[in-house]
Amino acid sequence: MTTERDQAGFDAPAPLGHPARASMPKGHPTGPGVGEQLPDFELPDANGQPVRLHEHRAGARAALIFYRSAVW
Repeated sequence: MTTERDQAGFDAPAPLGHPARASMPKGHPTGPGVGEQLPDFELPDANGQPVRLHEHRAGARAALIFYRSAVW
């Protein structure tokens, strides 16, 4: 399997011109900016219980890590 590295430094087994890799238009935002406050959201924890971001952290700072989607 051959992987190709894109301009952002991500490797994937799909060629650079593949629609799965080229689907975002240039200049499209890919997420929140550094220091930008996120809107509140709810996701399940490891036990399936709902957790709301702002309620759970009760004003404390939080670090979120976003992973780029895999190209299979």
